[in-house]
Amino acid sequence: MTEEAARTRASLFAALGAYGMWGLLPIFFRLLHHVAPVEIVAQRVLWSLILILSVLGARRSLPALLTVLRNPRLILPLGASGLLIGANWLTYVWAVNSGHVIASSLGYFLNPLVSVGLGVVVLKEKLRRWQIAAIVIAATGVAIMAASALTTLWISVALALSFALYGLVRKLTPVLPMLGLGAETMLLTPLALVYLLWLSHHGGLAFGSDGGTTALLIVSGAVTTVPLVLFAMAAQRLPMAMLGLMQYVAPTLQFLSGILLFGETLSRGQLMSFALIWLGLILFATDSLGAARRNRMATV
Repeated sequence: MTEEAARTRASLFAALGAYGMWGLLPIFFRLLHHVAPVEIVAQRVLWSLILILSVLGARRSLPALLTVLRNPRLILPLGASGLLIGANWLTYVWAVNSGHVIASSLGYFLNPLVSVGLGVVVLKEKLRRWQIAAIVIAATGVAIMAASALTTLWISVALALSFALYGLVRKLTPVLPMLGLGAETMLLTPLALVYLLWLSHHGGLAFGSDGGTTALLIVSGAVTTVPLVLFAMAAQRLPMAMLGLMQYVAPTLQFLSGILLFGETLSRGQLMSFALIWLGLILFATDSLGAARRNRMATV
């Protein structure tokens, strides 16, 4: 095996590790079902910051992080992206611990298509014929979901929209992935600290209540950061088309967890909705692979 092939293989495993960890998050957060979702997210922010600063310190990138934080033109968009990812985390944790794993998985199935829609509206990107067909089919699935599961539709839409907007803001913000993640986390930290101090003062802090809960809350930082680091490693080497297809590993695992582990059921309308959304995703992924192959052949 050549060195290049070995690096590509390592990147493939890194991507599978990232998406696999994201897909199994419902199992982890169910272990913290007795902790308020806001505290889980606040603890997640603090312990993520410690891990991110350690990684940046090992890379000797802390001066670069300070440079980012001193740049007024970067602070506003990174603050916005931090609030978006914080809202995404809070919605996800609440949904999982409230028994709505399937609805949350739908949000991440929808996310790529919402991202495409934002690209068209905001970035004026052009869509190919099959991409338009894929979005129309998926939109039909969402409409059916709205009619058959109106009470949980907001979860799917909130997750898809918040993460798609997060991706758009990060795309438009000229900062390296790990530095951006570090800056976002630092900007969220004061909010997390204020909430945890308030919670502690009112006797509602779960951290420290018992060893198991405390350990899980500390580990939540790694659960947040490690997949992002693995994803950053994979994104350097793997083609975007391959990464785009592999991202469906996470919501598929979430979906299966909801049905097989947590006993959630699908109504006929939800089943039809998922079928249409998956059909749209298959069309979209097939078109993306074909376009990538044509572009590669054109450059040979």
